Amino acid sequence: MNTKDALKELLTSTQSMMEMFLADLSDADLLVRPVPAANHIAWQLGHVINSERKLATTQIPGAAYPELPAGFAEQHAKTTAAVHPPKGFGTKKEYLDLFKKVREATLTTLGKLSDADLDKKVSGPMAAYVATLGAIFVMFGTHVMMHAGQFTVLRRKLGKPVLF
Repeated sequence: MNTKDALKELLTSTQSMMEMFLADLSDADLLVRPVPAANHIAWQLGHVINSERKLATTQIPGAAYPELPAGFAEQHAKTTAAVHPPKGFGTKKEYLDLFKKVREATLTTLGKLSDADLDKKVSGPMAAYVATLGAIFVMFGTHVMMHAGQFTVLRRKLGKPVLF
């Protein structure tokens, strides 16, 4: 397995894992906070989608991503995370469909890069978090899993089956 194959495996497996954690949740479940100050899943999904698209398009030359719906980035900004009650968020299907499109764009972008491209340095503020373009793809996978870990707390609150 080469580097790009490993990154592709990371990206596809974390997508599948997220879909599994969400499979038996309703649209209403996505708006429940596991504890009062925690972000609900709908906001987290929008944040993951927006972050992946924004980071890729600002750091990876030639990265082409679908446009997000009007107001999507603003709806999922840090300032809207704590708004109570939550309003204006999408459905599970809308989030999963959009995430799938963004992740497909990420995989397409990865497929166009060479090993040398993956070693190129990241610029700007993101350089404090990741050093190379290859590390950005690792971040995409770990970012999804970090949030999926938070989903498990809500699953327990809702009485859903423990998956792992």
